[in-house]
Amino acid sequence: MKQELLDLVKEHGTPLFILDHKKIRENYQTFKKHLPRVQAYYAVKANSNQEIVKTLFEQGASFDVASYNEFMQVYEYLKSMKKSEKEFYIWDKIIFSNTIKDKETLRKINKYKPLVTFDNEAELKKILEYGNQAGLVLRLKVPDTGSQVEMSSKFGADPSDGLKLITQAFDMGLKVEGLSFHVGSQCGNFDNYTCALALTSELFTETRKQGYNLNLLDIGGGFPVPYDEHVPRFEQLATILNSEFERLFPKDIEIVAEPGRFMVATAAILVSEIIGKARRDGKVFYHINDGVYHTYSGVVYDHWVPNFHSFKGDEKKICAVVGPTCDSFDKITLSAELPETMELGDYIYTENIGAYSTASTTRFNGFEGAKIIHKY
Repeated sequence: MKQELLDLVKEHGTPLFILDHKKIRENYQTFKKHLPRVQAYYAVKANSNQEIVKTLFEQGASFDVASYNEFMQVYEYLKSMKKSEKEFYIWDKIIFSNTIKDKETLRKINKYKPLVTFDNEAELKKILEYGNQAGLVLRLKVPDTGSQVEMSSKFGADPSDGLKLITQAFDMGLKVEGLSFHVGSQCGNFDNYTCALALTSELFTETRKQGYNLNLLDIGGGFPVPYDEHVPRFEQLATILNSEFERLFPKDIEIVAEPGRFMVATAAILVSEIIGKARRDGKVFYHINDGVYHTYSGVVYDHWVPNFHSFKGDEKKICAVVGPTCDSFDKITLSAELPETMELGDYIYTENIGAYSTASTTRFNGFEGAKIIHKY
């Protein structure tokens, strides 16, 4: 693998982001194999590269979009469809899972009768005015303890308010299709899922007693990616989920999910070049041509712990790896295990960097992001 990476660097330069579409397809098929009852809506925000959207579209995936621009990325592949097919696809395979949507987005998508989430009364009023053809999904606040990125502090209605909000929506002439939750991104605490499923099951039972025929359950994302050997296995979670689905939810309830990180995290490698080297307070600092304002943005926004690998097999020591900008905040890690013998012009690489990396890169200090190339 190392020689292949060096050959690509020789051809394309650095920083170089190598995206493996075979791995994306494998991840999608793994998800489908272990959760056969669940329809996978790829969370475009994890990595919005158009080629990823195309690959997953061709695999038969559905899509979770957070904005009109993300919606249009999927719409690109619907243009050749007949009007009825196009409208059915949008209705059946796209969900706007951002609980707060601007009025212009609602106005533009209203004709498609899309699925949209909500978690408060003010959003209901906005949907009524600008998107009243939509099918609604109430997002509930659930535990997210132990997840890499928590969600409950910003999103989700208290389950005790669920029936009231659903009743209010129907009284306004809107239609609530189902319930959703999100246990937090990169969830290592599977109790979050079992607790969330129990809460939603109770509310389904309660709403059906009131005559509301909700028939959709969206279990969000959070499915663990094997960044290291300590991460709980997805297969173990899938066994738990399948058992809980069977126990708690009737067969007529459709179950969907919003995997993002799971689909793309393990599908990319980044190769960077050492552009500076210094010893500071007894530690070797490697300055590379990528950083936290660029492909390593996940260190900041995603609480991600990066990995670094050398092309040299020398003894490893604790080193720092920092980015190219003039901001002292641009420290990727102060505890990378790397040889101290590397020099300017040498390369290092990072694995499993496909999610929440290029999606949130900037052009701070005028530095361009990594060049992206695709392996199919």
